[in-house]
Amino acid sequence: MRINVGLDVGGSTTKIVGMDNENIIYKSITSAGDPVTSAYGALGKLINDFNIPVTDIARINITGVGSGFSVQPMLGIDTLVIEEFISTGLGGLYLAKLDRAVVVSMGTGTAYLKAEYPNVKHIIGSGVGGGTLVGLSNSLVGIDDPEKLSLLAVNGDIGKVDLTIGDISQAEIPGLGKHITASNFGKAADDLTGEDKLCGVFNLVYQSIGTMAVLAARTVGIKDVVFTGQLTTFSQCDKTFEMFRELYEANFIIPEDAEFATAIGACLAGGKHL
Repeated sequence: MRINVGLDVGGSTTKIVGMDNENIIYKSITSAGDPVTSAYGALGKLINDFNIPVTDIARINITGVGSGFSVQPMLGIDTLVIEEFISTGLGGLYLAKLDRAVVVSMGTGTAYLKAEYPNVKHIIGSGVGGGTLVGLSNSLVGIDDPEKLSLLAVNGDIGKVDLTIGDISQAEIPGLGKHITASNFGKAADDLTGEDKLCGVFNLVYQSIGTMAVLAARTVGIKDVVFTGQLTTFSQCDKTFEMFRELYEANFIIPEDAEFATAIGACLAGGKHL
C-alpha cells in the first residue's frame, strides 16, 4: 500500500491524515512541546498504527504555522511545503463535497477564504478566534482548557449575559426576532456565575465569526460557507450558527472531520519540493 500524508503543523500540535487515492484512511492529532517533535511524533504514530514500512509513504505534504522547521525531506521521503490558505480551502471543499464555497478557518484567529477548485483566495481575516475564546475565558475563570471550558459553558445562562432585541424594544422589528443579540455582554451583572460568563464568551466568539462569514460570503457572491478548525468540535458552534442559517438564510456547513481540513487539503495539493 502506498499512501500520501498531509501534516498540519502548529506550534505544539500536529494534525495528520493519510490518504489513498483521495480517500482518508488515517487521521490523528499529536501534541508535544514543539513543532518538530509533534510532527515527527505524528508520523511515527501513523507508521506504528498501520504497521507499515517508511517506503510505503509516497509523499509528505506539510503545512501550518509550524511547518517552517522542515528544511529537508522528512524521514528521507519526498516532502512538499503547501501554503496554509490553499490547504484549508481545498480541504474545506473536499469535506463539504463542493467545488465552490467560502471556507472559514477558525484557528487562533479566523481566516475567510474564497475557494473555487483548484484556486483559493484570501478574502479577509479577523483576530477573533480560538485564542480569543481561551484568553477571555482564562481571564474570567482561570481555566485555559478549551474542552473543559465548553463543558462548563453549556450550563451557563446566556439570558443573564447578553442584551437581546426583546430587552430593548417591545415593538416588532422586521427580520429581527426578539431573541436576537443586540449586545454581547450588554446585560452582564455582578452576580454572574463562571458558567454564565463562559456561555457569554462562547456566544461572543461564534457570533462574531458568523457575522463576518455572512459578510464575506455576500462580498464574493457565494452562499455556501464551510467552517473548519478545532472550534467546530464544540457543541456551541452548531447551536450558535443555527441562528445565522435562519436569520440570513446562509448555508453554514460544518462537515465531519472539519478539524482535519487543513491537513487534508495539504495532502491533496501540490507544492514546493524540499
